[in-house]
Amino acid sequence: MTASKTILIADDEPLLTEMLEFRLRAKGFGTTVASDGREALEKFASERPSAVVLDAMMPVHDGMEVLRRIRMDEEHGDVPVIMLSARRSEEDIVRALEAGASDYIVKPFLPEELMVRLQRFLAARP
Repeated sequence: MTASKTILIADDEPLLTEMLEFRLRAKGFGTTVASDGREALEKFASERPSAVVLDAMMPVHDGMEVLRRIRMDEEHGDVPVIMLSARRSEEDIVRALEAGASDYIVKPFLPEELMVRLQRFLAARP
């Protein structure tokens, strides 16, 4: 089921991206990593991931700008995007969901919860 699905991890914390890569690969996903917003958009365009795990606070373009640009993509803009952020205010969460985030998880988070949510989104897609 997941062998052909690649997840883009866009976060500027190397330890977090390494942990997510390990967990996703253990579940059979491919992974690609971006450490800033520009790289995230480049990899989104070139690799067409099945889903995106996106940090809200990154260099160059923040997660909200990356999310906005993903949603503008006519061919692939409906890909699931899970925001993963230390920002926990109601305003930040609502703003991300209104901008098109599929889900919003606050750091620190339970890695297995993220895996289950991600798998749920992917299972719902053709």
